[in-house]
Amino acid sequence: MSKLIGAAIFGQSGGPSSVINSSAAGVFQTALKEECITKVYGAAHGIRGMLDEEFYDMSKEDPYEIELLKTTPSSALGSVRYKLKDADVDDTDYKRLLEVFKKYNIRYFFYNGGNDSMDTCNKISKYMQKSGYEMRVMGVPKTIDNDLYGTDHCPGYGSAAKYVATSTMEVYQDARVYDTGMVAVLEVMGRHAGWLTASTALAAYKGMGPDLIYVPELPFSMEQYLADVKRVYEKQGKCIVAVSEGAQYADGRFVADSGVRDAFGHAQLGGVATTLANAAKEAIGCKVRGIEFSLLQRCAAHCGSLTDVNEAHMAGEQAVKKAVEGFTDYCIGFERATDEAGNYRCLPKMIPLSDIANTEKKLPREWINAEGNFITEDYVKYALPLIQGESHPPVEDGLPRFAHLAKIK
Repeated sequence: MSKLIGAAIFGQSGGPSSVINSSAAGVFQTALKEECITKVYGAAHGIRGMLDEEFYDMSKEDPYEIELLKTTPSSALGSVRYKLKDADVDDTDYKRLLEVFKKYNIRYFFYNGGNDSMDTCNKISKYMQKSGYEMRVMGVPKTIDNDLYGTDHCPGYGSAAKYVATSTMEVYQDARVYDTGMVAVLEVMGRHAGWLTASTALAAYKGMGPDLIYVPELPFSMEQYLADVKRVYEKQGKCIVAVSEGAQYADGRFVADSGVRDAFGHAQLGGVATTLANAAKEAIGCKVRGIEFSLLQRCAAHCGSLTDVNEAHMAGEQAVKKAVEGFTDYCIGFERATDEAGNYRCLPKMIPLSDIANTEKKLPREWINAEGNFITEDYVKYALPLIQGESHPPVEDGLPRFAHLAKIK
């Protein structure tokens, strides 16, 4: 297949992670070396920046700053939650994108995000094909929720899991210093999938984890929760609980729903730790703490997994290489393998965007115990390789040195 000559554009979308910028570095560093890619642009706030013609010339960035993206958390270009309507319903945005792409001869489109972002990728790819505009569209995976279909795991998950497990171990130490009883409830991110909450089981694997774990794959029962907490508390005088922010009752109601919705109709969650801590206080009459890890789960680059950082970079690199080779309409995914010595290896693969868009991968039921209040050893075996290695930003004056992009429009 003949090489496609033209510019490339890269955007970030959805919730940030501590390694999303490592994928950006992979895209930029690889694309800047490709002869067939004439310009490399970074879009401000994802698809919004493309619609508004607000993007940056990445060739004018200091290579050292691009290298620093590997250990810089959050979305360096700015993120967005913007839902494209179906082109059959309203093609206004698509016509605008086509206009911009033609104006700058953009022939390579890379989008970094989760389920909704892959839906955006898929819609744009299909519209450009229908319009007869030759373009290579590749998704670069990102989500701390680890819920993308078709991939063994997602960039961002290993570092977030490492942070959650580490913080849980630290909370365990602090929650046991007094001779008075206490129930501590840890709230972990995860709307419909409990992968990140399950990572507290890694702390338990080290003997410093929660007594109870509740994930959204199973309906939440307040009665069962209180019975579980009472049983543990009566036995040992203390109890640590880990729960997903997306815990839902059997009728589909979130235990903690703010009533606020984003552009994709998702409920803004938060407060389940406080809700459950207060419920335990009323039932038992003990001291309680509700601890929400919140944004720290996705921006803790100081506690990053080197494995995660390297794999995130590989995802960006592979997206560019496959697009240049002639592939389009795919998202990069990971396949788990082992070398001759039995050590963990991660191999890149391609997943059709139509398969991955808006499809969630749940925690396997067999990795949740029969009682529905803890995680099995199978998960621990799955997750341990993903949190290996230490990744830290360089330090100046005792503080991290993050990337400072010039962002020349």
